[in-house]
Amino acid sequence: MVEISRGVATVNGIHMHYRRAGSGPALVLLHGWPQTGYCWRKVLPALAERHTVIAPDLRGYGYTDKPTTGYDKRSMAADVAALIESLGFTSAAVIGHDRGARVAHRWALDRPDQVSKLVVLDIIPTRETWRRMDAALGRRYFHWLFHLQPDLPERLVGHDIPGYLRYFFETWTVNRHGLPGEAIDEYIRAFSTPGALRAGFDDYRAADLDNEHDNTDAGHLLTMPVLALWGAASFLEEIPALEIWRDYAEDVRGAAIPECGHFIAEERPEALLAHLDEFL
Repeated sequence: MVEISRGVATVNGIHMHYRRAGSGPALVLLHGWPQTGYCWRKVLPALAERHTVIAPDLRGYGYTDKPTTGYDKRSMAADVAALIESLGFTSAAVIGHDRGARVAHRWALDRPDQVSKLVVLDIIPTRETWRRMDAALGRRYFHWLFHLQPDLPERLVGHDIPGYLRYFFETWTVNRHGLPGEAIDEYIRAFSTPGALRAGFDDYRAADLDNEHDNTDAGHLLTMPVLALWGAASFLEEIPALEIWRDYAEDVRGAAIPECGHFIAEERPEALLAHLDEFL
C-alpha cells in the first residue's frame, strides 16, 4: 500500500493543501472544477510507484485558502510553482484536468524550465475555446458564461449546491449515473464551505486577464512533450482536439479514451494509467 500524506504549505500568501505520496522525480496533479485533489485517488497510488506525486487543492478549492483575488491562471500557476519549490523540487511532470489543465498550460508557458512534461485532460487551450464559441459549443460550455456573471451564480446555486453539482457529475459521465456517491459527497462538502462557491466561480471570472495573457503568448509553442487525452463521449467529441493542440506545442501526441466522459481519472483510471505509463 502506498502511504499518502497531507500537508499545508504557505505559498504566495495563501495556505495550500496538498496530498503527497511516493518517491522519485516530481509529478504534479492538478484537478478541475467542481472537484478537488481528491479526484486523483484512483490513479495516485500507481503513479507514486515511480514518482513523488503531489496533488494540491488549487487556490480557492478544497482545503486551500479562498482569497478574493489571484484566480488568473498565471497566479494560480505561480502558486503551484512555489509549492514544488517549497518541497525541494526544481521541476516536475504535470498532469492537469479541466481548470487544472488550464493552470498547467499557463505554468508550462511561463516556466518551461519547471515543467518537464505536460499532460492535459479533456480540454483545448482556453484561447481556442473562446475563438470557437458558437451556438453548439455554447450549449456545451454554458457554465462558463453563467459562472462569469458577478454574484448571480452564488445566489442561485447556493440554494441547492448538491443539485447543481450532481447535474455535472451525471451529464458529463458516460453511464449517466454520475460518480460514486462518496466522491460526490466529498465534492458537495468541499463546495459547501464558506467562500468555496465564490472562489470556484472566480476561477472562471478571471477570463479577461487570462485572455490577455493567452493572446500575448499566441504563437508561442510549448517545447516540452505534451500528451492530450479526452473522453470520447465528452464535450470535445466533435472537436479536433489533437489538431488544435499541435498549433500550441512542438511535440504533441494524444487520443480519445473510449467509453469515457469528462472525468477521466475517475471514470477510466486504468485507461488513463496505460497512456501515462507510456508517456511518463
